Amino acid sequence: MQNESSGSVIRKSGGGTNGRVELQASSYKEVQKMAGEEEDDFVCLDESFFINDNYQLTTFTFGNEVIQLYCLQSASTDFDLTGQLVWPGAMLLNDYLSKNAEMLRGCSVIELGSGVGITGMLCNRFCHNVLLTDHNNEILNKNVELHTSSESSHCSTGLTAEKLEWGNSDQIDGIMERYPKGFDLILGADIYILFTTVKQLLQIRGKGHCKFILAYVSRAKTMDAMVISEANQHGLMIEEVAGTRSVVGNLGGVIFEITLQ
Repeated sequence: MQNESSGSVIRKSGGGTNGRVELQASSYKEVQKMAGEEEDDFVCLDESFFINDNYQLTTFTFGNEVIQLYCLQSASTDFDLTGQLVWPGAMLLNDYLSKNAEMLRGCSVIELGSGVGITGMLCNRFCHNVLLTDHNNEILNKNVELHTSSESSHCSTGLTAEKLEWGNSDQIDGIMERYPKGFDLILGADIYILFTTVKQLLQIRGKGHCKFILAYVSRAKTMDAMVISEANQHGLMIEEVAGTRSVVGNLGGVIFEITLQ
């Protein structure tokens, strides 16, 4: 599927597929050509059909902390918006942090894959500096603006958001240049493929001076094994935090601490 000015194309498969619908990525010229051959087989849809930007101000409570932010109420089919609702891993991570708030006090924190920024908003109540990152920082900026304009004076004024696409070396290098002293904590929820970036960030402070806290939600046994394997292959030590296994929705979750070996 490719969203262009011409819209997206859905191809309806014929006999033998039981009416199965397939998405087919095509350029506008290709669509025109194929539409001329099989005009009745194609329906052109405007890209807005796939986009849900109906952000709603929503209230969440973690322990004694009440947080309001803008987010979606359901998942979107659009890639750029998939992080714009609160996922189970974020609920797990915030529950853990709210019960262990002392570990946040006075710290500098970077969160990877922040989504709508709900974890960063909680950390902002306790931390000295909080940097939220994601590939789509539109809603992050919206929520940062909401909180920096409305939070009470005891909250950090160091709440910021930056664009960080997974695997983009220029963007991670830029963050490391702007934060040469690194961070006390790296946070992540429902992210599984960022161990190269995590290792880079851990190495700024060095062994024993920074750790990555990962809220992991199990969706497949193969993924469970892969997360541990990937961490080890990157020279990282991954340990389950005792007493953190829980059920989030209908999914099993756990908190991991990941450090340099």
